[in-house]
Amino acid sequence: MLTPLARNGLIIAAFIVIADLTTKAAATAMLDYGEANVVLPFFNLTLLHNTGAAFSFLSEGAGWQRWLFISLAVVISGVLVVWLTRLKRHETWLGIALAFVLGGAVGNLYDRVVHGYVVDFFHFHWAGYHFPAFNVADSFITVGAIMLLLDLFISGEQGDSGSQQKGNRQ
Repeated sequence: MLTPLARNGLIIAAFIVIADLTTKAAATAMLDYGEANVVLPFFNLTLLHNTGAAFSFLSEGAGWQRWLFISLAVVISGVLVVWLTRLKRHETWLGIALAFVLGGAVGNLYDRVVHGYVVDFFHFHWAGYHFPAFNVADSFITVGAIMLLLDLFISGEQGDSGSQQKGNRQ
């Protein structure tokens, strides 16, 4: 039986997957591949296909990277689901962070399995520098990872201060 925190985390992840796949389908239907559609002076909607990982890492591979990234996403998603089910009631922040990463990972996993690439379309640029295109799933993975790091630092500081206080009492 799932705890309320785990259930809510899985619901959040499902909404992220739906939002991600919906926006990717809309981008694919409405945008021409590789054509920049200017939204703001520093932001375009540009449909791109990424066969690599973040920042197109390993995108020049001969196709083996697809199976590597699919395998990694399956394993990571499984670990995140198990982690979610083991959270304590008070670990809401951590649960949301895990749900964000899980939802994003599953959204991109779907693309890799079905298309062989991840659909990207958010494209920021400034003064001739172009940030690699990304999507809704990537955004949630990034925010979730930042939340995980913050949780690590915050809980680490609390753990350190707790052990120092304990040591001072003796």
